[in-house]
Amino acid sequence: MLSLYFIAGTQDILKGTLPEKLEAALKAGITCFQYREKGTGSLQKSEEIKQMAIVCQELCRKYSVPFIVNDDVALALEIGADGIHVGQEDQNIVDVLNLFPDKIVGLSCYDEMEVAKANQLEGVSYYGIGPVYRTISKKDAQKQIGITKLQELVKLAKLPVVAIGGIDTENVQAVWQADVDGVSVISVLARAKDLDVAIEKLKKVRSK
Repeated sequence: MLSLYFIAGTQDILKGTLPEKLEAALKAGITCFQYREKGTGSLQKSEEIKQMAIVCQELCRKYSVPFIVNDDVALALEIGADGIHVGQEDQNIVDVLNLFPDKIVGLSCYDEMEVAKANQLEGVSYYGIGPVYRTISKKDAQKQIGITKLQELVKLAKLPVVAIGGIDTENVQAVWQADVDGVSVISVLARAKDLDVAIEKLKKVRSK
């Protein structure tokens, strides 16, 4: 489920629409999708965000791929998303876990202390660890941690780890070698001219 995790919102799509890009990615083989509507160029009206989320959710359901909402607890609950992903400062994680007892709950972690604290929680599904490399998709991203730190955090983590941040077809092999359970990508797929080729490269590298 976590191996090829696509994250996107309307702000990430330079050509075409998010639903068009998402369906192409689903056909090409992504295993999870997170709807993240944030930043310059994103939808601002709650009803528009909700309608876009529902369209994306229906596409994910069509291809039997989990649909995760980024941060927006109210939206995830209202539309019955498969799960929620939150950062360290977005929502109180204990409250989130109580609201989503039987859903996928992802938690962003950046360092040893955050992973150690997360290891004490009951109900978290996976950790999103990064940014591994410099990212252009998140303006407020923390400093990149690099592969060595990623490996250390993977060893410390008691749950599956999805790496995030600046991952592309050129550096993904090093990320897989850190023994992560999945890679999450934004730009490499959102801006890909040929999604089939991009996803094939991301998947093929893992089998080497």
